[in-house]
Amino acid sequence: MSEAPAAPPAGSADRARQDGIGLLLRPPEPRAGRRLLPARVVAMCAVELQKLRHDRTELYTRAVQPALWLLIFGQTFTRIKAIPTDGIPYVDYLAPGIIAQSAMFIAIFYGIQIIWERDAGILNKLLVTPTPRSALITGKAFAAGVKSLIQAVVAIVIAAVLGVALTWNPLKLLGVGAAVILGSVFFSCLSMTIAGIVLSRDRLMGFGQAITMPLFFGSNALYPVSIMPGRLQAVSRFNPLSYQVDALRGLLLGTHAHLAADFGVLVVAAVLGITAASSLLGRLAR
Repeated sequence: MSEAPAAPPAGSADRARQDGIGLLLRPPEPRAGRRLLPARVVAMCAVELQKLRHDRTELYTRAVQPALWLLIFGQTFTRIKAIPTDGIPYVDYLAPGIIAQSAMFIAIFYGIQIIWERDAGILNKLLVTPTPRSALITGKAFAAGVKSLIQAVVAIVIAAVLGVALTWNPLKLLGVGAAVILGSVFFSCLSMTIAGIVLSRDRLMGFGQAITMPLFFGSNALYPVSIMPGRLQAVSRFNPLSYQVDALRGLLLGTHAHLAADFGVLVVAAVLGITAASSLLGRLAR
């Protein structure tokens, strides 16, 4: 006859019972936030980009504006030759500025979406999850950057069709993508920061319209900084759009640029924007 199986030691059974009771009384410690933060940022970015699958109208309508700038404004001022561009055809000089402008115009009204999420009750549900507020803001900001990158590709294609002498170096194009995304992160965070202050879509629309043109015309997107009035030159030095355009011109056209300083300013501006927007996110949920 086979022997009956030996009973487990009493000590191990007592230990398992104590561990089980301990898990009921004390939940397991969560993983460190530093390990979860990148995954949550990517998840929030993916959720935002899923909206493009359902409605691509914004991408199509946004493509009209850079086309008009390059086809009408760029071609006209190329013939007039009224703006000094160091021998570069004006439409070539203009193209990086229009790429930056189209990306900014997408990002600068991104706060309207977060106010809509507040009104629909979505934001409150997101804020009660363990996801840090900085991850929510960063995910939304990088989603705005990806949307702007798609818009930038459209503008680059239009510029190439018009005969603009752009570079096709893969490394430089990666730098172009990085500059577009970093600039869009800052401007989308600026929009979400304003949303956290004004708390209203109508007010945000007013503020957005009030600052987009000064940001655009107070940069080097349309003309060199050297021909600006002295006060406008001072404003341009504090305008992140100027550094974004300078980086895009240096990468796409091969003109003289300060790429290290340009990307340094864009990174610092993006970090400050995420910090400011994250600190004001709670006001939208009140």
